[in-house]
Amino acid sequence: MWDILEATHEGTTDVKRARKHALIQEYELFRMQQGESITDVQNRFTHIVNHLIGLGKQFDEEVLNIKILKCLNRSWQPKVTAISETRDLTTLTTAALFGKLREHELEMTRLKEIETSEKKIRSLALKSKVVEVETNEESLEEESDIESLNLLTRKFQKFIKLKSRIKNQQNKRYSRKFDSNSNKPTFFGCGKQGHVKADCPKLVDKEKIVEKRSYKTGKGRKAYIA
Repeated sequence: MWDILEATHEGTTDVKRARKHALIQEYELFRMQQGESITDVQNRFTHIVNHLIGLGKQFDEEVLNIKILKCLNRSWQPKVTAISETRDLTTLTTAALFGKLREHELEMTRLKEIETSEKKIRSLALKSKVVEVETNEESLEEESDIESLNLLTRKFQKFIKLKSRIKNQQNKRYSRKFDSNSNKPTFFGCGKQGHVKADCPKLVDKEKIVEKRSYKTGKGRKAYIA
């Protein structure tokens, strides 16, 4: 009955041998996975080692410690080097080694949180500075537009004043000309200004023509046309 129970729960000798080889291969290929914490590494490593010890495999503390340090990824290399140089791996237990690694992990997590918060603060400060610069640029653009509009308005007002001044000058000239012309007498016979009836050249020409006609007809007198 004992042999039956042992074979049922622990397997036969062949099953034990196969499980042992599988665990040894898993132990040799053991590596820290991406994003895995030291606690997760310890749980997986301890599970494999305990099963191998249960199947009759023996390990030295130094061998286990070296295996643990070598399975860590590149980010742990400074700490691995420090432990290898300052600690005696032959007397250091695996529990104490994992304790040192967890302590370093907590410190690294704390520093990472500080760096993240500082990056967020710098990012917020940079965003606020960018917003401030953009606001200043918009204000400058608005001021420039207002200044351009004011300049255009002033030019337009100057143009209106100049146009009004020119028009006034033209009106004054026309008024002066009209006044100067209105002061001169106008003869109704020829419609020209600047002379009286007796001095009208058109009337003198008419008198000469009438006088010639009178001499031809024999009347011998001058005819005047009013």
